[in-house]
Amino acid sequence: MKILYYEHLDLLKPQGRKLSGYRLYDIHAIERLKFIKKAQALGFTLSEIKALLQLNVSYSNECNSVRKKAMDKIFEIEEKVKLLNKMKKTLKELVHCCETRKKTAECPILNSLK
Repeated sequence: MKILYYEHLDLLKPQGRKLSGYRLYDIHAIERLKFIKKAQALGFTLSEIKALLQLNVSYSNECNSVRKKAMDKIFEIEEKVKLLNKMKKTLKELVHCCETRKKTAECPILNSLK
């Protein structure tokens, strides 16, 4: 199913089709799919991956443009980690406040969400 979505976004193209309608993919499409999955595992969005793929096939670009994209992604991840750590700290504080067995109407966790 995702492969069709990748096709829709012009990230992947079939080599052709069988008479039955099934799409045919060559080794280049498989390598491209591996590239997409690895880039996703590193946190790149599909639009960012599309840009990386375009850089990958262009011999006139320098590695610095790819490096810049990777540095931007590192900064984005660091910001997410800060936010997640803040969320974790707040939840820990709320859980600590909720150690007593109060009624849910008095629950500090639920009350903080109101």
